[in-house]
Amino acid sequence: MKMIQVLGPGCRKCEALYEHARQAAEQLGLECEIEKVTDLDAIVAHGVLTTPALVVDGVVRVAGRVPSAEALKAVLA
Repeated sequence: MKMIQVLGPGCRKCEALYEHARQAAEQLGLECEIEKVTDLDAIVAHGVLTTPALVVDGVVRVAGRVPSAEALKAVLA
């Protein structure tokens, strides 16, 4: 099972990235857990300086932008 994390303070862009990731995972039929991470120390621990960011299985895959659900399919597949 994949672990997907959306890192950010909870802003509108963070919410959009969470929703796009959820849609992409659903469309791909992925068995995954998606969580929001808002703790600043946890975000910095990933080496992320610009939010929102998407982390898949511990690896930062997207930072500082909100790709579409369609674009995220390639990231998650």
